[in-house]
Amino acid sequence: MRIAGLGVPELLIILAVVVLLFGVGRLSKIGSELGRGIREFRTGLKGDEEVSEAVSQPDPSANKESTE
Repeated sequence: MRIAGLGVPELLIILAVVVLLFGVGRLSKIGSELGRGIREFRTGLKGDEEVSEAVSQPDPSANKESTE
């Protein structure tokens, strides 16, 4: 298996160096923050779609009030 020209042994060495530099606890914290950020990003995208749908479909009750 090759990813960007790196094999399994090279990837394991890189992983070991990262663990030595940051420590296991800090890596888990970084991973959880990254996951939370991705979730918030997806939620934000869903929220924007709901807002744009609401804007594109006018409220029929608003037309009744303006004509009376």
